Amino acid sequence: MTTGEAYDWDIDLGAVAAIWRAGCIIRAAFLDRIRAAYDARPDLPGLLSDEKFAEEIGAAQDDWRAVVAEAVRQGVPTPGFAAALSYYDGLRADRLPAALTQGQRDFFGAHTYRRTDREGSFHTLWGGDRSEVAAG
Repeated sequence: MTTGEAYDWDIDLGAVAAIWRAGCIIRAAFLDRIRAAYDARPDLPGLLSDEKFAEEIGAAQDDWRAVVAEAVRQGVPTPGFAAALSYYDGLRADRLPAALTQGQRDFFGAHTYRRTDREGSFHTLWGGDRSEVAAG
């Protein structure tokens, strides 16, 4: 659910892109492409869900990674570039490192965890022999 849906806002993102053009530093042609994407699919959850935008960003990602890596090597802060790259990677990942969080929650509060190789919830006896028990 988007924020607009949660608060029952009727936001036409294509119209927002068209209005934003006035006095904006973003090139008008780019805003036209944003508007066209939302006009074609008003329910588009984000531009990365648009096939054309996804293809272009995918094609540019090696250079994007090189820019972020070189900035890190040179000690130049690029929080916007780096955070956007992390967001992009998170959207495309089949699995994220949430297993670490699940393990910590189980260790500190016996909250259990799920495994990828079998069904069910499990708990590890962290203070004992570290055996694993089915939790439900």
